[in-house]
Amino acid sequence: MGGGGGGQGATTALGEPLLAKKGRAYRPRCPGCRVDRLNAEREGVFPLKDLFLIWLLTITCTLPIQCLFPFLYFMIRDLNIAKQTQDIGFYAGFVGASYMFGRAISSTVWGIVADKHGRKPVIVLTLVSIIIFNTLFGLSLNYWMALITRCLLGVMCGYLGPIKAYATEVCRKEYNHLALAVVSSSRGIGLIIGPAIGGYLAQPADKYPSIFSQTSIFGRFPYFLPCLCISILAVLALIACIWFPETLHKHNDDAVDNSVEAIEESLAGTDTEENGNGGCLQLFKNWPLMSAITLYCIFSLQDVAYAEVFSLWAVSDRSYGGLSFTSTDVGNVLAASGLFLFLYQMLVYPLLAKSVEHITLVRGVAILTIPLLASYPFFPSLSGFVLMLVVNIASFLKNTFSVTTITVFNILMNEAVTQDVRAAANGIAVTLMSISKAVAPAVAGIIFSWAQRRQTAPFLPGDHLVFFMLNVFTVTGLVFTFRPFFVRGSTKH
Repeated sequence: MGGGGGGQGATTALGEPLLAKKGRAYRPRCPGCRVDRLNAEREGVFPLKDLFLIWLLTITCTLPIQCLFPFLYFMIRDLNIAKQTQDIGFYAGFVGASYMFGRAISSTVWGIVADKHGRKPVIVLTLVSIIIFNTLFGLSLNYWMALITRCLLGVMCGYLGPIKAYATEVCRKEYNHLALAVVSSSRGIGLIIGPAIGGYLAQPADKYPSIFSQTSIFGRFPYFLPCLCISILAVLALIACIWFPETLHKHNDDAVDNSVEAIEESLAGTDTEENGNGGCLQLFKNWPLMSAITLYCIFSLQDVAYAEVFSLWAVSDRSYGGLSFTSTDVGNVLAASGLFLFLYQMLVYPLLAKSVEHITLVRGVAILTIPLLASYPFFPSLSGFVLMLVVNIASFLKNTFSVTTITVFNILMNEAVTQDVRAAANGIAVTLMSISKAVAPAVAGIIFSWAQRRQTAPFLPGDHLVFFMLNVFTVTGLVFTFRPFFVRGSTKH
């Protein structure tokens, strides 16, 4: 594989020029070649600026995903679409699902665009869509405006695949895994901090009357402030894109595979046999892969359903089995969870991953999740400091369990296939996962609304039904971790 190219371009771990290793000559007008050459000249230089920009972009694009959950109950109430209080959860579920539905139908298209035209254009379009549609969502005049703007925000969210590819391309090889870790950790934190922002900043005229008057725009649109703050951050990230170099190689002759998934695959260092012919359809016969994807979808559905149910349940009245929390209370709980989750990801999870076999870890987490979720309906009997302490501990444990399982499934899916078909395998996983996450909020909202109508039922009254249904998915996932449903892949990387 050695060859020409001189000493130009990035270097491999063995010191051989990357461009030479790939058999490509340096093209001055190719942005990918320019980045490769720059990296070759930065030996021993820690890519702090690049990692910070990746962190800023990822967390900005992640914040809108779940920021609405703490105030969604109140927003649906104020939009006067629900005829009865018990119907609020029903309508809230569809607004929560609309983002994931939009992302599910467009994610593959954005990946193709990023592979053909570059990472930066897709990233810029995602930021512009956040500025426009996230702001309009906060200014929603009616239910349908809220539903449509959230769906359009999901359709235009194309950053996830390109940012992973960008993270591995913009840094030298020895920092690739660190760059991907920044993407994963910042995304996990954003999914927690986003709802915290929504909880703190929604209804500011009621919470902070000395700063915001009822006649101001924030009084007339009580859910605009959290959306505006996220949109302002998106403006800053868009400005920061000036310092984002394009990393896609844009020359046809002797070009390497620049696909989003192929870039991630190059990190694996897989030394395995080829899967043989059969293409994408052959992957559906790969039961280790399909069983891992099935588990991934089941636990993702449960995770997103929990995120919506927790916020709806926490802010609903105690007469309906809720906690009568304000959106600020929900924000406090989620902010604390985000802080401890970050510490867990950095300090605890690496030790667990080294000492416990992957699927065993998932089984243990699933078993612990069952009594945890079953205990939630009993929380309204508590009050004061004890209630807040118990809710914070439960929220942290549940989010910790979710992060653990999703991380494990990403590893298992990559182990189940050889390197030459990993791109197609990841594409199947993302598509099916997005569909499950689109279904989850709608189903959760319908069940929550139904549960509020049966407070005096003899079996599973009120919110007992909601958390029982979440546990149904937990038990289903647990069962699917055993044979014959689950088969461990033999490919290692």
